[in-house]
Amino acid sequence: MRMKKTPILVAGIASAGLLLGACSGGGSSDGGDGSGSTMRLALNQTEEHPSYIALDNFGQALEESTDGRWGIDVFPNETLGAQAEALQLVSDGSVDMAVVSGAQLENLNADFTAYNLPKVFTDIDHQMQVINNPGELTSELFASLEESNNLTVIGGLTQGSRSVYTTFGAVESPADLAGKKMRVQESDLNVAIAEALGAAATPMAYGELYTGLQSGVVDAAENNEVSYFTQKHFEVAPYFSYTNHVVGLDYVIINTDKLESMTDEDRAAFDEGWAAAWAEHTELWTQATQDAIDGATAGGATFTEVDDAAFSDALAAVAEEFIKTDNQQALYDNAREGQ
Repeated sequence: MRMKKTPILVAGIASAGLLLGACSGGGSSDGGDGSGSTMRLALNQTEEHPSYIALDNFGQALEESTDGRWGIDVFPNETLGAQAEALQLVSDGSVDMAVVSGAQLENLNADFTAYNLPKVFTDIDHQMQVINNPGELTSELFASLEESNNLTVIGGLTQGSRSVYTTFGAVESPADLAGKKMRVQESDLNVAIAEALGAAATPMAYGELYTGLQSGVVDAAENNEVSYFTQKHFEVAPYFSYTNHVVGLDYVIINTDKLESMTDEDRAAFDEGWAAAWAEHTELWTQATQDAIDGATAGGATFTEVDDAAFSDALAAVAEEFIKTDNQQALYDNAREGQ
């Protein structure tokens, strides 16, 4: 059983105003301080999304393997705020964990840009091998925000291959996106990718996108099939075109102080649970992708192949533009070589 602890922590989230309870249990004294808690994890996806399913199972497994000392409660649908806000809340300890895109982390350390570039990963299996079986350079990158921001990256979840979807018709070449406004994540790199695809970039919070497409604030967006379907974007942007411009990546982050408070035994259980979680997520993703295509098609969406050659040169130039340091080049090269 989980034991409630007081006082109750009120998270300073204007958009949610939630009362968030903390939990604790006993533990051995090696490693951390021996306390435990039911950690709050912020997620911007629905309960049907593979990220929610795998992370919810992670939380339950962690509770069982630590005899109730530790657990994870997943808060979906941006309940704890959009990603930028969740990132800050994890940093200051108001929220314990979050799933954030690479775009959010590259705003804190530009070296994360190397893993967000077009064509750095050939497919999901390649991506997960690099991110969740990290070599020395990747391990250093994941620890790089600990002193400055009190954040530790524990690994990543694939976003699948990202493509373009639009309100106005199928896209076959960059010319089809000329003059069209495309929602992008909030980073210079994502702006450049949108421009390379031929569109005018419009940074926008993910939770605002459905309304933005519906109202004409934006004409297009880019994402994977799963998010396209689970967020019902196919209802307002029914044309999905396979640009496959990047294999997207979400990172799972945790407050560093919270992670370091775990005993060695509990940290081992946490690491084991995380390994099972990302593996489950990857398995779920393949089936979810096909289910999403089927569901969106039934809802009126069309899926179209593009002229790959028309996009390739422009996308290659993005990597050349954004690799600015030797360390970024090393991360990029090692990733392309599979570590």
